[in-house]
Amino acid sequence: MDQLYIVYVDDQREILSTLEKDLKLFEAHVRLEACESASEAMQLIDELDRAGDHLAVLISDHIMPGQSGIDFLTAINNDGRFFTTKKVLLTGQATHKDTILAINNARIEKYIEKPWKSKEFTESIQQLLTQFIVANGIDYTAYQAIVHQPTLWAYLQKNT
Repeated sequence: MDQLYIVYVDDQREILSTLEKDLKLFEAHVRLEACESASEAMQLIDELDRAGDHLAVLISDHIMPGQSGIDFLTAINNDGRFFTTKKVLLTGQATHKDTILAINNARIEKYIEKPWKSKEFTESIQQLLTQFIVANGIDYTAYQAIVHQPTLWAYLQKNT
């Protein structure tokens, strides 16, 4: 209960393995969950919500069988339970139109192209996680080791 989660979704196991490796930085403080489809991720997200846990960051591939990442992220965006969840679209094949849809309909916070650079990726997730923590009034001191200090500092300066 009250656990923070980062959920990442991709239909390719190699990508999931790479994401897992890049997200290891966070595993001592937040729970990490990998899913191979949007439907699997939705089941997990519903379980997390029922348990009273928080979906802090959701990372989704764009091109997946069954439901595209844009459609999945849009559904999450339209679900009031996840209003503050930070959403990331991960893709190597999105068109300009796809990107516009993701921004306008899914309200993604970040668009990351494959292949990505690990350091830039983890810093982006760190920033989004910090934004989620402060936006939800969660005590950030428990997450000192993983919060993005410039993001936290900007928030504290703005709110003092």
